[in-house]
Amino acid sequence: MRDILDAVASGELSPAAAEARLRGYATTGAGRFDAARETRRGVPEAILADGKSPTETADLAATSVETVGRAIVTRVDDETAAAVRQGLPDEVDVERDERARTVVAHAPDFDPPALDATVAVVTAGTSDAPVAGEASVIAREMGATVEWIEDVGVAHLGRVVDVLDPIRAADVVVVAAGREGALPTVVAGLVDTPVIGVPVSTGYGFGGEGEAALAGMLQSCTVLSTVNVDAGFVAGAQAGLIARAVDGGQSRAE
Repeated sequence: MRDILDAVASGELSPAAAEARLRGYATTGAGRFDAARETRRGVPEAILADGKSPTETADLAATSVETVGRAIVTRVDDETAAAVRQGLPDEVDVERDERARTVVAHAPDFDPPALDATVAVVTAGTSDAPVAGEASVIAREMGATVEWIEDVGVAHLGRVVDVLDPIRAADVVVVAAGREGALPTVVAGLVDTPVIGVPVSTGYGFGGEGEAALAGMLQSCTVLSTVNVDAGFVAGAQAGLIARAVDGGQSRAE
């Protein structure tokens, strides 16, 4: 503790970073940032912009970079993305994925994790890309290599058959699908790796807004795991944890 206090006194450590080391979280005007989540759980903390003002989101993002060297912000609009960029020092690398609605920021000295494992992220249609993109960002930030495979829905089974090789080569597969949500079930019947189904709210009419897709995946006769509707972050994090286990198993085997 004395070392931390000395570092704060000398200006080498900010009060927020010191609090994060001592308590595992940093207190801001917008809430408490869980700086120990990745160490405790293996999943990096992310900031959900929905329900927060751009200023609150930017404040949390700055605290995240200050305490852990990285910020991951999800469900970002244009105003919030601009506020996050403005609230960070110029030397911080900021990458925005407009389709996935994410912003990722890395401090200059941030050392990103690297896993010897691949996550295939598969979409049934182009409309599923925002949710699948969120999963891709999270899996990538956890260190996995991401193989993106888009628009291979069951309306033409030949599309998914044509890309089976890269899907089968992956260590874990995330499949995002709306409407009746059939694609994850089909993929899970063709591969020998874990499959995570993500129901997407792209359907309409009876069972729309992802309800039919969720029910279909839960009732799958092939073995797969299913997350909540539009839960790209959860799917990406689960895939990242599996990728980390694969990487760990390979390291022990060597």
